[in-house]
Amino acid sequence: MLGVPINELLWLALTIIIGGVITGILAGLFGIGGGAIIVPVLYEVFRVIGVPDEVRMQLCIGTSLAIIVPTTIRSYYAHRAKGAVLPNVVWQWAVPAVIGVAVGSLAAALAPASVFKLAFAAIAGFLAAKMLFARESWRLGDDLPSGPLMHVYGFIVGLCSAMMGVSGGSISSLILTLYGKNILAAVATSAGVGVPITIAGTIGYMLAGWRHQALLPPFSLGFVSLIGFALMAPVSSYTSSYGVRLAHWLPKRKLEIAFGIFLLLASLRFVVSLL
Repeated sequence: MLGVPINELLWLALTIIIGGVITGILAGLFGIGGGAIIVPVLYEVFRVIGVPDEVRMQLCIGTSLAIIVPTTIRSYYAHRAKGAVLPNVVWQWAVPAVIGVAVGSLAAALAPASVFKLAFAAIAGFLAAKMLFARESWRLGDDLPSGPLMHVYGFIVGLCSAMMGVSGGSISSLILTLYGKNILAAVATSAGVGVPITIAGTIGYMLAGWRHQALLPPFSLGFVSLIGFALMAPVSSYTSSYGVRLAHWLPKRKLEIAFGIFLLLASLRFVVSLL
């Protein structure tokens, strides 16, 4: 396929499957779909098979969003079964988050790949700093606001998700913890918000990549690779329940530190890719 030796394709497939295992565990542990792991792995896979740089990053993000749909759904239901989800937040953020995803998908059709790399690195780095160095006293309020500001937050979560190829868990968790919600409730609720985000993002990236179809590898629907989805999605969906168990077992501060280190490493990966 595309002149790549069969042994190299098998190695790449194994890499994707390993990434799927890590993705699933991270999804349950941090309430995220694991896009910060999926996107770098797929970036290298698509580089090796010769996907042009001008569409490679967008293909990674779109495929990541598709892959984490089942993972995010599974993570959400597992957390909801434990009573950790804040349902009112999920409902308030769902519609504006989808609107933010639509704006991000439009950018995917028009903006260069470097824009998405910069967005990924900047947002992930900021979130990592907050998780690693923030104090309990850091608050935007004692409880979540009511009215238009909640809709603005939902939009921001959706837009950042579409620019990074993630389910929005990291951004949602940041906002919720700054308003006094404990990290476990923030993680669980983030998984719920991630469900409409990933579904809308997958559709949006399929449409955004339609006019670039000639540059994309075989078995791609716009900026979504069906091969990447088929290999990684089942594995990551299955392993997400193990991450949920860890999230309900680990002490709060250890969970925050682990989350921060994870985000920092993801940020550094894309800074390096820009050099």
